Amino acid sequence: DSLMFFKILWIVLSCPARMSGMRLCILENDYVDKSVADTYISYGVMVERMLNNVGAYWNIEIFETFKGHFPESYDRFNAVLLTGSRSDAFSTDLWIEQLRNQVVHLLSIQKKLIGICFGHQLIALCLGSHVGRAPKGWGLGLMDYQWHSDNDGLSVNQAYQELSLIASHQDQVFDLPKGATLLASSAFCPIAAFSVRDRVFCIQAHPEFVTEYSVYLLDKRRTSLSEEHYTLSRTSLQNPHDGLHVARMMVAFVEGSFG
Repeated sequence: DSLMFFKILWIVLSCPARMSGMRLCILENDYVDKSVADTYISYGVMVERMLNNVGAYWNIEIFETFKGHFPESYDRFNAVLLTGSRSDAFSTDLWIEQLRNQVVHLLSIQKKLIGICFGHQLIALCLGSHVGRAPKGWGLGLMDYQWHSDNDGLSVNQAYQELSLIASHQDQVFDLPKGATLLASSAFCPIAAFSVRDRVFCIQAHPEFVTEYSVYLLDKRRTSLSEEHYTLSRTSLQNPHDGLHVARMMVAFVEGSFG
């Protein structure tokens, strides 16, 4: 009837990405602490919430790689996203070796890949880059990155030549993968984001994090930080971050208008 028609029309107009049929595989590389799991659920769910916040209501499947869970086939997915992790991308743990093998395969079949933090590092490692401990220690709180807007194919406007993003990492990528384009950098993290044509989009920061979760992680690590480092990082989180702008880039990447 006409009422049902207008309901469907409203859904299409208000949530166009939901009708796109995009399918995203999330390789979830860590778990959320039990004390905050009721709020944040999982890292995969954080990513899904971020995408929902920019109108991308895709079909998403989450696989817990740290438990050895991987898809039997990636054929049904438009893209694969690797989350962050407290583990090292260069670890010899069995599940990380399995994950690296999966990524090598995905690169070989040219499946679209997105990497966040640990995912960014692991994909770079599989592309031949060196990954190791950051010489300046932990990158925490809100950090500013220079976005090289001429390189990303997304027409990042003047207001976004510098992005403020939530960071939480002690490892980083030291050299740009062969054939990659540098997208973002900072004095602390020279290779903060990169792309490889329209097939790989990686970023060191956490666009999916909300401020409250970053505060939780920071407080958890307080005893291992100097008081000055803790205070500066904690204070930085009082400012807004540009995570949703990066989320829109991810949507453009998956939907084909990136690069």
